[in-house]
Amino acid sequence: MRPLFTNKTQTAADWRGDLLALLAGALLPLAFAPFGIFPLAVFIPALLFALWLHVSPRRAMWRGLLFGLGMFGTGVTWIYVSIYEFGGVSLPLSVFLMTLFVIVLAWFPALFGYFTTRFYPAPTPAALRIKLLLILPAGWTFFEWVRSWFLTGFPWLNLGYSQIDTPLAGLAPVLGVYGVSWASAFSAGLLLAAVLDKGGVWRRLIHVAVLLALWITAGLLGMQQWSQPTGTPLKVSLIQGNIPQDIKWTPDVRDPTLELYLRMTREHWDSNLIIWPETAMPVFYHEAEGFLSALGEEAREHHADMLIGVPVMDMRTQRYYNSMTSLGSHQAFYHKHHLVPFTEYLPMKSALAGVVDFLQVPMSDFSKGGLDQQPLSVAGQKAAISICYEAVFGEEVIRQLPDATLLVNVSNDAWFGHSIGPLQHLQITRMRALETGRPLLRATNTGITAIIGPNGKQLAVAPQFKTYTLTATIQPMSGATPYVRVGNMPVVVMLVLALAMGLFLVKRR
Repeated sequence: MRPLFTNKTQTAADWRGDLLALLAGALLPLAFAPFGIFPLAVFIPALLFALWLHVSPRRAMWRGLLFGLGMFGTGVTWIYVSIYEFGGVSLPLSVFLMTLFVIVLAWFPALFGYFTTRFYPAPTPAALRIKLLLILPAGWTFFEWVRSWFLTGFPWLNLGYSQIDTPLAGLAPVLGVYGVSWASAFSAGLLLAAVLDKGGVWRRLIHVAVLLALWITAGLLGMQQWSQPTGTPLKVSLIQGNIPQDIKWTPDVRDPTLELYLRMTREHWDSNLIIWPETAMPVFYHEAEGFLSALGEEAREHHADMLIGVPVMDMRTQRYYNSMTSLGSHQAFYHKHHLVPFTEYLPMKSALAGVVDFLQVPMSDFSKGGLDQQPLSVAGQKAAISICYEAVFGEEVIRQLPDATLLVNVSNDAWFGHSIGPLQHLQITRMRALETGRPLLRATNTGITAIIGPNGKQLAVAPQFKTYTLTATIQPMSGATPYVRVGNMPVVVMLVLALAMGLFLVKRR
């Protein structure tokens, strides 16, 4: 009997599948901000799952690698902007460093493809259903979670963030962003099962019915109010100084920067809380202690409180921290705990000495703040503080809850210029408000400054790259969502159990 495919035909089919995997990965970031084509977060994983069926583990790994190269190569281009435009690195070296970073990230979908193909074959219709509905959704989400902590973590482009404005977002207060990611990947598995199932029209309709039930259930959960108002509403003002990153740390800009923030603050003394962004003060706290002491006294006279981003030097140890300080009725500090490698601190410092100097990043040897830091008292409420990158780690934000009644995130996304990075960062930050049922105040240097409600919706947004004060009234919230109480661990345990059960069922069949 003549074979259905010749070697030449089979090779051509393999390479077409490989190119399709690369293209699919490149298109997936369109599901996220600023594009917001959220159905792609279901259709594209379904396409990748299909490309992994009936191929060898090695081919699945290769396609996963290509998918990852496309996904991260287009989705995190803002890192290149940071390295090249503001890191003082030459164009060829910037491209090399960015490429190396993307290759490392691409190995996550590559290994995912290899292991699910190697250990979970689908030679029968029953095994195929197990793989599509149990293994692949759980595996996708499990590898997202691993990526969130491996080598300090990079949980960017997690599927769940793309669903912040869809019914699936209703799962976030219960299961966190990884629960939403799983629901998106499970939807992809259901969709593909409905297409491939040979069990007849009723079997396919069952898959569609489960898909609809998932989305409807998540939407109903989204209507549940998980937190309750506490205290009186607060009038808040968030100052966006719009200081260009390339001059922010130059000595002759220091005084004009402080004068600008002081003038904008004095225009809003009728607010209960005024917030300056991350390192708004380009000077150590002890060097501006007189200025801050006078500002705190002025705030008290107007019955206002302030939160200010300022680096703090421990004069005894000579260690310095990326910090927020409160002024007014109380004075206290929050020191950033989750630092960014190579820009805020140097991992393996003894072996990599000189790298930070080479990248020309100012103030790039910060020390970590403690894990047990408490919320800061401001305007009669408790504020859970996160600085810049910390907002992408939900399990770290909830450490200060349920005591905190509002969230404050400050950032300096000027590092990423006009790229899509700040828009993605804002989308991620919105998930933290939804997971915790708290309003979130986000003050940034050049944008995007925003005020977000406890349902994750944007209440007010400042224009990017403009000197602007964003003012609104927010309601502090109390109580604890299920996610605040238990964090990510229940979801992770369920994912591991799903993978173990899938292995047992596949081997048994």
